[in-house]
This record gives sequence, C-alpha cells and structure tokens, in this order.
Amino acid sequence: MLPPTIPIFPLPNVVLFPNVFLPLHIFEPRYRAMLADALAGDRIIGMTLLMPGYEAEYHGRPAVYRVGCAGVITHSEPLADGRSNVVLRGIEKFRILDEDQSREYRLARVEPLAEAASEDERRLLRQRRNRLEALLAAAIERGGQDPRFPPAIPDDDLVNALSQYLALDPVERQALLERNGILARCDGLIELLEMKTYAPGGGPKSVH
Repeated sequence: MLPPTIPIFPLPNVVLFPNVFLPLHIFEPRYRAMLADALAGDRIIGMTLLMPGYEAEYHGRPAVYRVGCAGVITHSEPLADGRSNVVLRGIEKFRILDEDQSREYRLARVEPLAEAASEDERRLLRQRRNRLEALLAAAIERGGQDPRFPPAIPDDDLVNALSQYLALDPVERQALLERNGILARCDGLIELLEMKTYAPGGGPKSVH
C-alpha cells in the first residue's frame, strides 16, 4: 500500500512498470536530497514522465503525466562525488492528485491504482502471450537477433517488462502504463508490435 504522499522523480524518457527493475543515476542536488530522505524513510520514489515542452521549465516544476508508477529502492550505491546509482523495483501505479511545494524536490499526494486481474482476465492473458511472443520473435528476427523468452516469467511480468524495455517511444510507454489493467496493456502492446513489425521498415530493433 502506497503512503498518501510520495516523492516523485520526473524524467523525459523513463516509464516504470510494476515488478520491473529500473537502474537510475542520481546527480542533481534536489534529487540527492530526495534520495537521502527516501533512504531514511520507506525507500519509495514515484516515477513520472515529463510532458512535451518541459525543457523551458526543467529546473522548476514542469508538467508531468498524472499517472506514474512507484518503486522501492532495492539497491543504492553512493559515489565519492555525492552522486548515487540506485535500482528501483516497480510496486504500484498511482495517480497524482496534487503536489506539496514544501521541499526542493517534488512531493505528490497520490491515489494508488490497483491492477488486480480476475481469473478470466488471466486466462485471456495466457492466450494473448502466444501472440505477443510470436510478434516479438518476428520483430527481433528482422533485426538479425535470436529471440529468447524466459518461460518461467509470469504473464503479467512479461507484459510489464516488455512495455518498459522494448525500444518504444516514451509516450507509447506512458500510454501502455495508463491502460486499465494488465490485459488491456497486453492488448496495447500487441497493437504496437503489429504496427511496428508489419509497417514498412518498422519493428523494434532492440531491447534496452
């Protein structure tokens, strides 16, 4: 369960998904302060995507998409110059309700967005997985790579990992995050892969 207020870390090209790991490099003073406070508390940071046009206000509080994903810090490596390398594991989606202006970094009051799947949805997700893997194999083979799928990974974790790590536009990732549940996200990912795989010259060429 998320606390009602969490620090948010807005970036222009990163979207976090539940149960997926994300490495980050923290170097700005305001986010060093954010990290220190998070490590002293519940270790939770909310990742949000900056909206287009953020550049002029980057050092202030530019607009962000209202739906993000919170992560818990699983690893933190302080560096000699005050920077840090950290790893987050996504835990839960949230919607920003408003922001608290009391800190140098951004704090947001949030509501959690649960993504529990019914048995019927899980059955349909299992069926969709075959189509998803076939599309991914076709896309990767076009890039001359050998597709590999870890068979033990749960269906929802596979969908979330592909949504985060495939070479998609950040706004496409954001749209996937905002889908209402894991089955809808899987359908959105399939639609994107179909478009990119069969469009002339299309196809995601790499996994980050």
